[in-house]
Amino acid sequence: MRPPTPLPFLLLLLLLLVLLLPSPSAAAAGGADGWEAIGAAAAGGGRRRVASPGEQEAAAAGLLRRLLPSHARSFRFQIVSKGGVCGGSSCFRISNADGSRRNGAEILIQGTTAVELASGLHWYLKYWCGAHISWDKTGGAQLASVPLPGSLPQVKGTGVKIERPVPWNYYQNVVTSSYSFVWWDWKRWEKEIDWMALQGINLPLAFTGQEAIWQKMGWTTITKLAGSTIDTAEENIVPNTVDGDPRWCCTYLLDPSDALFIDVGQAFIRQQMKEYGDITNIYNCDTFNENTPPTNEPAYISSLGSAIYEAMSRGNKDAVWLMQGWLFYSDAAFWKEPQMKALLHSVPTGKMIVLDLFADVKPIWQMSSQFYGVPYIWCMLHNFGGNIEMYGILDSIASGPIDARTSHNSTMVGVGMCMEGIEHNPVVYELMSEMAFRSQKVEVEDWLKIYSYRRYGQSNVEVEKAWGILYHTIYNCTDGIADHNKDYIVEFPDISPNSFSSDVSKRKAISEVKKHRRFVLSEVSASLPHPHLWYSTKEAIKALELFLNAGNDLSKSLTYRYDLVDLTRQSLSKLANEVYLDAMNAYRKKDSNGLNFYTKKFLELIVDIDTLLASDDNFLLGPWLEDAKSLARTENERKQYEWNARTQVTMWYDNTKTEQSKLHDYANKFWSGLLKSYYLPRASKYFSRLTKGLQENQSFQLEEWRKDWIAYSNEWQSGKELYAVKATGDALAISSSLFKKYFS
Repeated sequence: MRPPTPLPFLLLLLLLLVLLLPSPSAAAAGGADGWEAIGAAAAGGGRRRVASPGEQEAAAAGLLRRLLPSHARSFRFQIVSKGGVCGGSSCFRISNADGSRRNGAEILIQGTTAVELASGLHWYLKYWCGAHISWDKTGGAQLASVPLPGSLPQVKGTGVKIERPVPWNYYQNVVTSSYSFVWWDWKRWEKEIDWMALQGINLPLAFTGQEAIWQKMGWTTITKLAGSTIDTAEENIVPNTVDGDPRWCCTYLLDPSDALFIDVGQAFIRQQMKEYGDITNIYNCDTFNENTPPTNEPAYISSLGSAIYEAMSRGNKDAVWLMQGWLFYSDAAFWKEPQMKALLHSVPTGKMIVLDLFADVKPIWQMSSQFYGVPYIWCMLHNFGGNIEMYGILDSIASGPIDARTSHNSTMVGVGMCMEGIEHNPVVYELMSEMAFRSQKVEVEDWLKIYSYRRYGQSNVEVEKAWGILYHTIYNCTDGIADHNKDYIVEFPDISPNSFSSDVSKRKAISEVKKHRRFVLSEVSASLPHPHLWYSTKEAIKALELFLNAGNDLSKSLTYRYDLVDLTRQSLSKLANEVYLDAMNAYRKKDSNGLNFYTKKFLELIVDIDTLLASDDNFLLGPWLEDAKSLARTENERKQYEWNARTQVTMWYDNTKTEQSKLHDYANKFWSGLLKSYYLPRASKYFSRLTKGLQENQSFQLEEWRKDWIAYSNEWQSGKELYAVKATGDALAISSSLFKKYFS
């Protein structure tokens, strides 16, 4: 998966929460020698700076004050050694604190690191107090169920100890920094760091600030390495070693076979260490991610891998290479066993960790004999482009990591979440986060009942039933197709209706599955893209009705309102897909009345969904644009940042007057403001030309529509109009009204 702004030569630092890494657990199954090597590398022989126990306890206490200030004195945090309470593993332990419940700490949280302390706090709040913590943009935290200080539930017996079955809990995709984090300020970052700690994440990818490292290295440093004088960044450092790939616009890659490659890599890592201190030994490098090597010769591939690792190890002798395994899926035709082994075995044992990026759908560990002995992390990919779509595979999440860890000769060393964008589907991310501490498979149906209670702060039979339906429909995608939202509203087909079959059917039976480099697409015909649909929409509408029935009891809950709006949006969007196909059928039959009817209904659905989304703060275009502008220091920056924010979620930048960008709508969003001002005019222009063509008995002029639409899009991208940053309207009333209008 490619970032919105391609980066050169990725050797980027993995900063870790509270400045420490846990050592691998000796209890984890299989691959012990390799894991010990990774553990030793992570520890850095005592060289790497580790926060003191006092610093870590203070960090956990600070998180508690931000999350639940009323209970700042109700908990006591204590760092313990692995050889003590935890018996050699990374763990947290929850027990009753000694002393007066009225005036002192009631609950003692012990853990091997500050991340374990935060995880223990979260576990207690969830399973003793019925609380729920999600991103603010997915409803936020439900903490009303936490009893008052002095009344916290006691822990039975001597306490509860939870161990990590695998040492690592990884977080982020290489593009999350652009699709989600790009406009954040410190206040938002602090919330995310707290969230990561509460989820037990101890291996987050940290791209933020990497540009400053290149700047501080400066071209002066590069010219010294090259032994020549370079005045501008546009000139090649060394002839014939810097190459550009036209597929990715303007990215230049330094050939790893050139000696300068190792020098630059070493210099980059040393500059990072100078800037941040000696705080990590794990580095991400994805040289072949959607970038096929020039030859499939194993010896050549091995030499490249060796050069990459040598660049790291010269900068940090304890370096461990962390690599995405996406290439083994997206370019499977190239990466056969000889090529995979050549790359994976080009690095010393224990010096590489592979992210099995798409293990929730297409686990590579199963077809590669555990990555041919190389340690890996079982990851959930789940999201492309930060799209908003209710989707998941809860059964895979609940069992996949356990199956991988307990399999014969397992080399699994962690679990991870590698979504391209965050702040959606909170149920998926809560369950996935828990798998970092689960040694047994989760019974999802039972877990969802508890989840429902915690998320809304009270039991409700109607909502429990609704979640039972959602579990077996929306959150049970088993077709093996990567879910990238292509609903017709947000990714309108860029085709002529004359180009596809007259038998435009809504039946999935006629869809054909077609491989694409990035993911799998399902198409209705040779040219008409068909949005992904893996569940019964009728069943999902039943779940929506149950949600609405619970409205009188739950309408004050922010988490309930978010879920209600999201489920209503999903149901209406899938209906709009059907209406679009009805309109296309009417056009093919030269049925003007039918075309007018379905056109009106499709456009009306866009307007109604926009009104629905406007009723919740978390589905608005305005905050995205205002956050972008708020980071600017000059008027020119303000214009540039707003253009970037608008462009990323719409056309991207490499269009011509008659050809949209190949990645248009890749990062589409269901946001109020975007629907009315962007998606609605696009569909209106298209259907107006269809109607006119029928009336005048003329074929559809695709290029003329493209000219018209692309000109509008480019104008919108450069626009300055303001959009709402606060919700308007009653979400429950609007959802109820739309349900009656479209589904009753």
